[in-house]
Amino acid sequence: MEGRMDFDECRVGDIPTVMYVPGFISTTEEAHLLNNIYGAPVSKWKYLKSRRLQNWGGVVHEKGLLPQDFPAWLTKITQRILEKSRLFPSAINHILINEYLPNQGIMPHQDGPAYFPVVAILSLGSPVVMDFTPHSKFRLSTSALKNTVDDKNSNGEVFETDQWKDNHQPFSVLLMPCSLLIFKDDAYSDYLHGIKDNGVQEYGGVVNVNEIVALTAQEVGLPLASPEKAVEVMRDEDAKIITRTKTRVSLTCRLVLKVHKNLFKF
Repeated sequence: MEGRMDFDECRVGDIPTVMYVPGFISTTEEAHLLNNIYGAPVSKWKYLKSRRLQNWGGVVHEKGLLPQDFPAWLTKITQRILEKSRLFPSAINHILINEYLPNQGIMPHQDGPAYFPVVAILSLGSPVVMDFTPHSKFRLSTSALKNTVDDKNSNGEVFETDQWKDNHQPFSVLLMPCSLLIFKDDAYSDYLHGIKDNGVQEYGGVVNVNEIVALTAQEVGLPLASPEKAVEVMRDEDAKIITRTKTRVSLTCRLVLKVHKNLFKF
């Protein structure tokens, strides 16, 4: 894609600080990135219970980043994200590369306070649904629910329901291969984000479904009037599901503001 991204044009959903850019890189660039990722030394992989990952840019310490230079292939993609988004005050200096097998996800979480409140996630290999859930501080308490919910059973007890303060509501984004997701500010601080450990995921309620089908229809030469047939991975039109059959790799790109060249100078 050419030129600077317009955040307003790329914004999806009701949260004004979530941007989704389909086709941010080409499939050729995707293959190049995957070749470099899987060509990295075996020692670069860290194995977790539910997935494995690579850490690039250095060690994030509680007092800042102990930096290491990016290889040229990562510098190139982070520079493009920096220049086109204009959302980071300086160069991206830390990347986590996560590998997800078709039935693997990540529990809902927030990125730590060491990072500038903008995160850019580049998706490779396979589609997935990422869920955003408001932080627990925005969940109405049981006592508050008793005052606001009229739905009661025969014993007069209030049913448990998800109700949120200040217009905070859960939402999901479908991340297609070669796409870029950026979220910042309140979407960064007020929400947890995660991926379910499911090989089959529903996409009917995602906030960016129109952007997904329009781009894919254009790529495969289908009319926009039949968008459901545009996305190959969306096999069941009625249930609106994707079947994760391939490994997904994501590059989570962030900026650590405090950088320490020497641990002993803290």
